[in-house]
Amino acid sequence: MRWLVSAMLIIVGVIHLLPLSGVLGRARLVSLYGVPIEDPNLEILMRHRAVLFGLLGVFLIYAALKPPFQLIGLLAGLISVVSFMVLAWSVGGYNAQLTTVFRADVIALACLVIGILAWWRAAVST
Repeated sequence: MRWLVSAMLIIVGVIHLLPLSGVLGRARLVSLYGVPIEDPNLEILMRHRAVLFGLLGVFLIYAALKPPFQLIGLLAGLISVVSFMVLAWSVGGYNAQLTTVFRADVIALACLVIGILAWWRAAVST
């Protein structure tokens, strides 16, 4: 079961690494999210967001390889994914690029649920 937990964390980690390319600048952010980034303050915030997603993605992959960190990785990924999905659902009216992000988070959520169930099963059976 531990291999399944690791596999799910790696998939979710890679999904969280994808926005890291936004750190490269405004054009990449516009491509990722389909929103104009005219204000330098917004660009700074969005590029910093890219760094934070990169950190979370790296941690999720690290947790996949270090079983003592797997539960915290699963929970961190779950908080990240569910919070975005709830925000997107509650605000609504998002564009095609954010629809793609939402769909990626649905995949990530499925992986996290599988990972949590596999982690729990392994914990109960030991």
